[in-house]
Amino acid sequence: MGKIFFSIKAYLIYWLKKEDRYSQQSPFVFKVYSRLIQYLKENEGGYLEIEQFRQSLLKDKSIIKVVDLGAGSKKVPHANRKVAEITRYSTSGVKFAQLYAFFCGLTPAENVIELGTCVGISTRYLDRQTKGQLYTFEGSPEIQIVARREPIPSNTKFILGSIEERIPLLLNTISTVDFALIDANHTYEGTISSFKTLLSKAHSKSIYAIGDIHWSEEMEQAWEEIKSYPEVKLSLDFFECGIIFFDFPGKKTDLILAL
Repeated sequence: MGKIFFSIKAYLIYWLKKEDRYSQQSPFVFKVYSRLIQYLKENEGGYLEIEQFRQSLLKDKSIIKVVDLGAGSKKVPHANRKVAEITRYSTSGVKFAQLYAFFCGLTPAENVIELGTCVGISTRYLDRQTKGQLYTFEGSPEIQIVARREPIPSNTKFILGSIEERIPLLLNTISTVDFALIDANHTYEGTISSFKTLLSKAHSKSIYAIGDIHWSEEMEQAWEEIKSYPEVKLSLDFFECGIIFFDFPGKKTDLILAL
């Protein structure tokens, strides 16, 4: 019950504070925000092939064993879960999968990292924008098997195992991270650790996304701390996720935006 009240309170605060694009004084923010809204409008239904993949998973009643390395699921907390349940409750909807793809497309998109593959919906959207290689990390073997079903995204390398162990090995082999989606264990420690690790590879054109920033008090704490880093020049709060820029033509700015 406490989690329900927290979610209601968090959304109410967001709703009271959110701004629209016409409230933006920064030409940079207005331009990016307007382009995002137009992009979402033009691609409202998502990519047909990916949404057909989603629908096939939503019909899949087979049960798999889930290895949770983080905070777990609010709605499906047991280890043995139906693929349909995981897809319904633990994946981004069309709007936010498209949002991640949009911001990925604003970067060079040569090295893209996703922490938290789940069943591979957001992975496939990010893959469409990736010009080089998308590295997606998943800690649960049977979930990764689902994510790798046909059609397999062409620019994606699937990596299985603990993020804490596997991400440093990858970062030793690449010079920069252009776009990153941190959407894995939903704990304060895990989120901050992942952000700090990836921060070493950020550059001025990088954009990082943090999923479920209002999922819990821990996640809100992590989001507030991430925004405070001096390297972060602009943060955009869309309630379900936060977007951060490492370059911004103005003073450090934090915005709460309607979507």
